[in-house]
Amino acid sequence: MMGQEHLRNIALLPGAQVTRLFEPDEGMATRSLALAPGARRVSSLAEVVTAGDVDCLVITSPNFRHAQQLHEIAALRSLPVLVEKPACTTIEDVRALAALGSRYTAPLWVAMEYRYMPPVARLVEEVHRQTHTGPVTLLSIREHRFPFLVKVGDWNRFNRYTGGTLVEKCCHFFDLMRHMTQSEPVRVFASGSAAHNHQDERYPEGTPDILDNAYVIVDFASGQRALLELCMFAEGSRYQEEISVVGPQAKVECLVPGPGRFWPAHLGEPPVPKVTISPRDPKGPRELDVPVDPVALAAGDHNGSTLYQHQRFHAAVRGQGPVEVSLRDGLAAVVMGLAAQASITSGQAIDLRRDERFRW
Repeated sequence: MMGQEHLRNIALLPGAQVTRLFEPDEGMATRSLALAPGARRVSSLAEVVTAGDVDCLVITSPNFRHAQQLHEIAALRSLPVLVEKPACTTIEDVRALAALGSRYTAPLWVAMEYRYMPPVARLVEEVHRQTHTGPVTLLSIREHRFPFLVKVGDWNRFNRYTGGTLVEKCCHFFDLMRHMTQSEPVRVFASGSAAHNHQDERYPEGTPDILDNAYVIVDFASGQRALLELCMFAEGSRYQEEISVVGPQAKVECLVPGPGRFWPAHLGEPPVPKVTISPRDPKGPRELDVPVDPVALAAGDHNGSTLYQHQRFHAAVRGQGPVEVSLRDGLAAVVMGLAAQASITSGQAIDLRRDERFRW
């Protein structure tokens, strides 16, 4: 599913084309080749990596395959790689990939699309400039959305394959927290459960164990604090993500709608993304619309961000820009998610400075 979103967006890049495609599922392969008719389907990862007409790679396999495939690629050829989030699903893989990253000679970019959603990018700009807020003290992210979608083989129903909801889904938000605070997490406390979703589904592995709701509080070395509120049975919401930052001078927030294809047609046009600036003095919120290019919007489910991400990755591949989301960024987000999952299990806060389980 995400692979097809990447194919639609690569097709919008001037001077880029898909030449090789490794997709073992027949149905997904048929759909993917329809989006990249010039591509040749191959039967192994190695056939993609070693092909002479391949200049870079995009990994969109299930979460639990990412680390293994990155190691396989590194053993064959150092090519620029855009790997979907999460970079991996276990702390052992975090450590192994950190070592791999230290010796890999080509760009490694972790696909954190949420950074490139136009309203989120505008919010990040406000935070980093501190024009309205001053130094940000509090950061809050609320995602009220639909349940996990159906994936091939329903691999996304179990922690062992996803890393857990707070790794699979929420690594995006932990990455945003680090990106906005420009600081490292030192303490994580979480509470969550599997309350409603997928409880009537049965598989050979049993009943799905992925969480469908959670609160996560993160303390940063800078003294800043962040809160994540996740609910995956709230698809009736007008906006899917609501992100706010508060400093001594003002609050700035952004509102991000969910995928347009899920918006009920009888309600008219989907909501427009917004950024609101609310100064303390003089009081008076100022609301700004942040429309998204319709072409980018139509190419995926992530508010146009996949195209903007690919444009920057494309530049990095050509040596015309930096890697903006490094492997280290991706691994740090995984560690935060793993710590949050462990906090829910134990009922205790996780001190990332002292807990050896999360050292990497």
